[in-house]
Amino acid sequence: MNFQDTGFPETLELPPSASADGRSARWQSHREERRRELIKQARRAVHALGSDASMEDIATAAGTSKSVFYRYFGDKAGLQQAVGEVVLTQMQHRIQEAAQSAVAPREGLLAMVSAYLQMADTSPNVYAFVTSYAPGDPSNPPHPAASGGPLGHFFDAIADMIATPMRSHLGDVKETVIGYWPKAAIGLVRNAGEQWLSTPDSPAKPTQETMARQITAWLCVGIAPELTPAPSTTKLSAKEGL
Repeated sequence: MNFQDTGFPETLELPPSASADGRSARWQSHREERRRELIKQARRAVHALGSDASMEDIATAAGTSKSVFYRYFGDKAGLQQAVGEVVLTQMQHRIQEAAQSAVAPREGLLAMVSAYLQMADTSPNVYAFVTSYAPGDPSNPPHPAASGGPLGHFFDAIADMIATPMRSHLGDVKETVIGYWPKAAIGLVRNAGEQWLSTPDSPAKPTQETMARQITAWLCVGIAPELTPAPSTTKLSAKEGL
C-alpha cells in the first residue's frame, strides 16, 4: 500500500490492532477472490467434462490440486452448492427480467419458462451438476446446505414470483387455490424441463420455444383440450346402446 496515495505521511505508524485488522481484511478479500475464481474454473470444467466430473478432474482442469478445492469447499457437495448459488442467482435475475417485461399473466409465465429452459439448455452439464446430490466420504460429511441439492430455495423463490401474476389474473377470491398452485406449477416446469433436457436431439424433440409454449399451456389450461374427443359424425340409436 502506498501511503502517499492516502494522504498519510510515510512515517505514520499504525497501532498494532489496526495493522492486524488491515492484514485480516486483505487476507479475507484474497480468499473471497480466490474462491470466486475456483467456482468459475469449476463451472468451466463441468461444462466441458460433464456433470459427473470428479474433484480431481475439476482440479486438473483448473490447473491446481484437489486439496485446494477441498480446503475452500469441504467436499464435492460443498462445491456443488457454491457453483449452484452463482448459477441460480444468474438464472433468477434472468427470469425476473423476463417476467417484468411481460404485460399479461400468461405472457409472464411463458417468459419465465422460456428463460428457465434457455439458461438450463445453455449448459446441461452445469445444470445437472448443481441439481444432483453427491454424497461424500462418510468421514467427511457434506455441506449441510447441499442436502437435497441447491435448487430448493431457488424454486421456492420462483414459485413466489409466478404466484404474483396469477393472483392478479384470478383475483383475491381464488387465494386459497393460489396457495397450492405455485409449487405444483414449479414441479411441472422442472420435471418437464429436465426430461426435455435429457432427451437426445432428434426431429421429434420439441424446440425450446415449442416446449416453453407447451409447458405454459399445461399450466394455464391443462391437458383437457387435448383429451377432448373429436365429435362423432354418426349417432348411436337407443337400441344400439354402447
